[in-house]
Amino acid sequence: MTPGLEDTVVNRDAYQRNVEHLRQRGVVLPKIAELADPATQIAGKMSQVAKADPNAADPRNLFRVHWHNAQDRTHLADVPVHIVLDEALTGVKAKIVVALGNRFPMIDCHKVLAAYGCLIPRLMSGVFDATRHRAVWPSTGNYCRGGVAIANLLGCRSVAVLPEGMSKERFDWLNTWLTDPNDIHRTPGTESNVKEIYDACHELDQNPENLILNQFAEYGNYIIHRSVTGPAMERIFNHLNANGNLTPRAYVSATGSAGTIAAGDHLKQALGMQIGAIEALECPTLLLNGYGEHNIQGIGDKHVPLIHNVMNADFVIGVSDSASDGMNMVANTTSGREYLSNYRGLGQEAIAELGHFGLSALANIIGAIKYAKYMDLGHDDVVMTVATDGANMYQTELQTTEQKYFANGFDQVKAAEAFGHAILGAGTDNMIELTRLDRARIFNLGYYTWVEQQGVTLADFDRRRDQSFWDGLLDLVPVWDGMIDRFNEA
Repeated sequence: MTPGLEDTVVNRDAYQRNVEHLRQRGVVLPKIAELADPATQIAGKMSQVAKADPNAADPRNLFRVHWHNAQDRTHLADVPVHIVLDEALTGVKAKIVVALGNRFPMIDCHKVLAAYGCLIPRLMSGVFDATRHRAVWPSTGNYCRGGVAIANLLGCRSVAVLPEGMSKERFDWLNTWLTDPNDIHRTPGTESNVKEIYDACHELDQNPENLILNQFAEYGNYIIHRSVTGPAMERIFNHLNANGNLTPRAYVSATGSAGTIAAGDHLKQALGMQIGAIEALECPTLLLNGYGEHNIQGIGDKHVPLIHNVMNADFVIGVSDSASDGMNMVANTTSGREYLSNYRGLGQEAIAELGHFGLSALANIIGAIKYAKYMDLGHDDVVMTVATDGANMYQTELQTTEQKYFANGFDQVKAAEAFGHAILGAGTDNMIELTRLDRARIFNLGYYTWVEQQGVTLADFDRRRDQSFWDGLLDLVPVWDGMIDRFNEA
């Protein structure tokens, strides 16, 4: 059986220990169907859930691991919280719509959803023993925080694996949630050094008490985003399209671990949207089979994730980290906000909303703008994307960016230059509208990581070419939900 796709109990003793362990902690697990439609599925539970601190390791926060948390992060919203960006900000006519990930509990980021999706089949099957195993969360920052948060409220020990060059705020959070500093493994490099993360995991895997939950290879990451994030994005579009005059054009997302972009497979089926994969121009793996270093933190590079359904992608869009770094300065400094108010005509509410966008969100927005320009979209066209996390995770990056690009200080003139470079100057270069041969090239590139380095069989690698494989993964959703029901009853 493919690891991470367990559909039955494979270790009955560990399963029983999991039942006892979570019973003692008063844990009830939400089903995927409940997270996909919480407004109708879990409304009856909200009187109890609302009493839980959304920032605490409270088991009731499992029922907040979805896109329908309201502005206060306590109650439910009928429609996921989102922002339709002002044309004065984007410079394009098309409606750029951004779903906000900082409404999720504990880490202000949607990666708790990915972590839960990866843990479900392992916990329900007894492959993961909550009383014995340490959950190892390899990550470029947010996934390991999500994993640590989920494991903590389940009463499990975790190991966070992430590059040493990630933002200070990530490590500050981990130091608060992990009592043993040895459970934080800092690997060499920064965003693009995913191979070094895998090498560390191979070492950790030698200890039988460690169970690696590699988001880049765990199909639960793909399944839960396609099943939960996809319908959430569709719900946002349908809400905006109440009058029926909007056209769904595309869903764009940084590739990262290829979990979030899986929502595009749902949106393509449901709404006919195209799928745009965004990557850093400084590390153009999909564009040019290239390599390099960059600072769009949280998106991972130099390989094609096993769970990336590249044969269903329509575009690859390169975005420079100088653009996302520059826009971080514009959005989150006094001079930058004054420029937006005085010269772009943005209101204070629209300017304040920029605090919801971290570095990868800004890259996603720039990628959406590039797509809109390429397709020459109009006012009734919609391009959707997500903000994985908010600007609060990158406050220390402002000083780094100023030292790197604006050594003589950052004023309104420099803000205008940064905005012009990132937004008004965003062109249609460094983009590929994918043909089947382009998709095959990208798909084949994954062979060297997964078959040669990570031990995936050639048969398991190649079956991913067919869309029936990816569609078939959704058959596991009712199976896993049934396992969760039986586990909760036990």
